[in-house]
Amino acid sequence: MVLNAVILAAGKSTRMNSQRVKVLHEVCGRPMLAYVLDAVRAVGATRICVVVGHDRQRVMAEFADQNDIQWVHQEEQKGTGHAVQVCRVALSPLSGDTLVLAGDGPLIRSQTLQELLARHHQAKAGATLATSELTDPAGYGRIVRGGGGEFLAIVEEKDATPEQRSIREVNPSYYLFNTTDLFESLGKVTPNNRKGEYYLTDAVSILRLMGRVVQAVSAVPEEDVLSINTRQELAGVCGVMQQRIMGEVMRGGATVVNPQQTWIEFGAKIGQDTVLEPFTFVGCGAVIPPGSHVPAGTVVPRGSVYNAGDRARA
Repeated sequence: MVLNAVILAAGKSTRMNSQRVKVLHEVCGRPMLAYVLDAVRAVGATRICVVVGHDRQRVMAEFADQNDIQWVHQEEQKGTGHAVQVCRVALSPLSGDTLVLAGDGPLIRSQTLQELLARHHQAKAGATLATSELTDPAGYGRIVRGGGGEFLAIVEEKDATPEQRSIREVNPSYYLFNTTDLFESLGKVTPNNRKGEYYLTDAVSILRLMGRVVQAVSAVPEEDVLSINTRQELAGVCGVMQQRIMGEVMRGGATVVNPQQTWIEFGAKIGQDTVLEPFTFVGCGAVIPPGSHVPAGTVVPRGSVYNAGDRARA
């Protein structure tokens, strides 16, 4: 079965007050878009379309060495449905299934996508969504279900009634579609919402009206749904990712004396029985051989190999 992926990465960084496009802001030493690319590759996506808009040349340059990406330019920002629609030519001939994901969601896990794929194929669905239950659902589209728990619709917060806004199950934008069904439904989407945009969520409702199987599967842990619209939210996501990196390092046999006072970027390789003292920074791509003792206050730069003789840089 062919698996495609469409990653939406055309947004600006308006609320982050930045000249840099949002998906290039770094999370633990690498652009946030890189994590989403890793996740879709891990589940076998063979055609990957990344939709770019603002400052697209800089985004494309950052990933110029990754030959499996097809770049698609969304010249006008007309909403998520329109962003997927402009990928039609790149995905032709239409076949298999297509993941649609946001490029600013670096906490995505490949395990969640595997579950989404399994449930989608089991139900022979036209569309399957992975949802999440949030303590505070503000800002997210709500999942509306019927009396029997069946999926009915996704309602964006700005279009929701007060009753719908009280729903805690949300849409974190993890979509999986039958590719043919996806583009058939997108052709029927109209800009009938307050912003005049073409919503991908409307395509989901249209598929249901067309008689296709549409399901919503609660599969996304709450911490994975952290959004990045501000610098404060970026810092929060970096904190979660740092916890994951620290856990992996310690499961691999290294000691981190004080994780709260240590920073390890994604991609660093730290050998068994290494000891990292407080106030240590390890850059991405850095290598620390097994059994090393890294003194407090040491900086191991990106791409370097730690040598106890020169302590990299202190």
